[in-house]
Amino acid sequence: MKTIKLINFLSLLVISGWLAACGNKPSENAEQEEEVVEEKSFGNTFKGKEVQLFEIKNTNGLKMKVTNFGARVTELWVPDKNGNPVDIVLGFNTLDEYLNSSEKYIGASIGRYGNRIANGEFTLNDVVYKLPINNNGQTLHGGPGGFDWVVWDAQKVADNSIEFSYKSPDGEEGFPGELLVKMVYTLTDENEFKVTYEAETDQATPVNLTHHSFFNLNGAGEGTILNHELQLNASKYTPVNGVLIPTGEILEVSGTPFDFTSSTAIGARIENENEQLGFGGGYDHNWVLDKSSKDLTQAAVVSSPQTGIKMEVWTTEPAIQFYSGNFLDGTIHGKEGKSYDFRGAFCLETQHYPDSPNQPNFPSTILNPGEKYEQTCIYKFDVK
Repeated sequence: MKTIKLINFLSLLVISGWLAACGNKPSENAEQEEEVVEEKSFGNTFKGKEVQLFEIKNTNGLKMKVTNFGARVTELWVPDKNGNPVDIVLGFNTLDEYLNSSEKYIGASIGRYGNRIANGEFTLNDVVYKLPINNNGQTLHGGPGGFDWVVWDAQKVADNSIEFSYKSPDGEEGFPGELLVKMVYTLTDENEFKVTYEAETDQATPVNLTHHSFFNLNGAGEGTILNHELQLNASKYTPVNGVLIPTGEILEVSGTPFDFTSSTAIGARIENENEQLGFGGGYDHNWVLDKSSKDLTQAAVVSSPQTGIKMEVWTTEPAIQFYSGNFLDGTIHGKEGKSYDFRGAFCLETQHYPDSPNQPNFPSTILNPGEKYEQTCIYKFDVK
């Protein structure tokens, strides 16, 4: 175990210091001086590789624990409006709990292809590729052996950052080409959880990486997220069929329960009579962001009236998946034995559109040899 000691955590939770650190836009580079990275074993080994748990902190009271099993965030502590630390992500205390959970994506990195690919197949350069099916006849989140289910190589690259790397062999989960992936998780002094992605391939292949933390700004296991207020900077979305594959249409959200262009309680319209809500059991859809470039832009703002915690989502991606925890049912018990109930968390996954390899009118997700995949996602925290 390696530990760099930091001044007492509680003394850092002073609201004035917290607010002073918050800017209007996430920083691209932030130097850290007194953060800590701790490393220890987390459940021995999985498929012959050691599983580890890391802890990082910033100087304003953010603290995060991550494991190299699926590059998962297991804890994320942020101060609430009273300066009290709140763990805002669902997770478990042991590797076995992750392995045995009926919800396998909690806190995980997702790849090679985030979201769904119809019928578990696509055609690329006149070759039909067959993928393992793991969701209603479709391939979800890269298949059952996706990036959430591998042990990443992990190393400390700065006192506030951990770098994860993985070599996905040609043919893994049916995808062509050897794919080299690097992700860096950083806690900045601007109170950001920043994820940067890089990937390179030796054959043309679809790539759509994302992050799958289940958030509850009231605290993990602290009831539903229906009182959370959400704004999505997206005036269009991609409707789906009964197995949640996009139809190919791109529709306006105006006049529908999918209109979050102004801040609205998640629960305000979730029970409306609506075919799309019926297909998803609530919100489980892709919103097309109002942007025309690959620049880092704000995609979403969500806040809890209960704790006052506000989270902004910034991304270089063209879209975001909003999922309202529709398949949580209270049978999963996580940290401190708390049950993860129906709609007890939400996910905001920055991404390209679902099923893009089969949808020629969607932005391409094909990465070719000689190109570099580069994306950034930032979750930025403040209090209202």
